[in-house]
Amino acid sequence: MPSLKVTVGLALLAVFTFVAFFGSALAPYDPSKRSRDILQAPSGKHWFGTTHLGQDIFSQILVGTRSVMFVGFAAGILATAIAVLIGVTSGYLSGVAGESLSTVSNVFIVIPALPLIVIVTNVVPDSGDWAIATVIGCTGWAWGARLLRAQTLSLRQRDFVQAARASGESTWRVVVFEILPNLTAIIASSFIGTVMFAVMTEIALAFVGVSGISEWNWGEVLFWAQGQQALALGAWWWFVPAGLCIALLGTALSLVNFGIDEIVNPRLRSSGRAVVKAADGRKVRMRIGFTPVLSQSPDVSSEGGGR
Repeated sequence: MPSLKVTVGLALLAVFTFVAFFGSALAPYDPSKRSRDILQAPSGKHWFGTTHLGQDIFSQILVGTRSVMFVGFAAGILATAIAVLIGVTSGYLSGVAGESLSTVSNVFIVIPALPLIVIVTNVVPDSGDWAIATVIGCTGWAWGARLLRAQTLSLRQRDFVQAARASGESTWRVVVFEILPNLTAIIASSFIGTVMFAVMTEIALAFVGVSGISEWNWGEVLFWAQGQQALALGAWWWFVPAGLCIALLGTALSLVNFGIDEIVNPRLRSSGRAVVKAADGRKVRMRIGFTPVLSQSPDVSSEGGGR
């Protein structure tokens, strides 16, 4: 049974994914269409209010979800695949091959993603979300590869891996069936971290006005809100919905990550369930990360004081 964290996280991700696919059809207005309803507060006609040009913010949020989700998950999948391939391979192999792949990881760690994306979008004005996701994916895998290499170096010396190799198992079977299952938590954490990094990178680029990004995303909404001094005008509805969407997406990814940790880690899975019975008959629920201190009962303390 999935934990409550996983359920809530997956439910939020399902909502964002649904909006990403059908946001354009669900939007009540064209997000770029102007109207006479200038800087209107949220109402039945405009659920999230309007901009200084009368544009419907709710429609902008719905349409902009597709770009955010696409860049985040495309970059996450690409970066995780490269990290697993290079990290596990360099950790399992020995000699020149493993050290060469480790050197490649070290080189990519120092390559800055943001300046490279700015250069690509300026050189190719119509690059779009594909180029941003590709650049982030190709530059954001190095840290995950280092973690996977370090863990693989430890796992390849374990008894179960040595037994599999001694029994004549091929290298790919040892890696796929013996090592990769033990790297699930690290792979999932690397993927979720890359997704969140990609989302924040695209939003930051749109917020500072970098061209070449999709016409509408949450960063674009914040860009226009900041440029038109929405905070000074008291137009809170212009920037709060986009900020809440960013926070909810980050929360959903974090909850899924915590849930995966509980599934693959038996100690976390059983935390909060173990009950210890004290000498005086009281029951204390054990929790990971907390050391219970059982105070003495009044009778015991009084006896000790009398002595």
